[in-house]
Amino acid sequence: LLQVTVKDIEDFQNSYKNSEEERADVKAAYLNFKGDMDRIMESVMCTDYTDEPRIREMIEQAIDSGELPSYKAFVRESKQKMMSRRRRAEKEAKEAKKTKDELGLGGENDLQALIKSRSKDREKEMDNFFAHLEAKYGNSAKKGGKKTSAKKRKA
Repeated sequence: LLQVTVKDIEDFQNSYKNSEEERADVKAAYLNFKGDMDRIMESVMCTDYTDEPRIREMIEQAIDSGELPSYKAFVRESKQKMMSRRRRAEKEAKEAKKTKDELGLGGENDLQALIKSRSKDREKEMDNFFAHLEAKYGNSAKKGGKKTSAKKRKA
């Protein structure tokens, strides 16, 4: 199996940012979503709210050079919408950090530890499930068995 570490992901992010591949992805997202920055920021890999000025600049340069059309959703985006996107992203980042701390992740083998943790949880759930089924449908002396008719009992 291929093992992906946090360092591998960070290396990929560093090579992807400001690359031609990222520019192509940003342009495609801009065209697909007709300039809606909320959806553009959600769909482009390795971006967060701190990358928005850089992404916006990429798009503006492409519009100025004539590579991309100018959409109202992009050009006339309100400050309020930009701030709400930023607040939402900051809230998600806080929740992610809280979850990471709760799970005890932070080392090099984060993904491996998370997978093992989930595996143990699933194993416990399966044991509980089987115990419940056994209690409900298990062999019992009182339940089941054949019932004989009254005629056979008299004979």
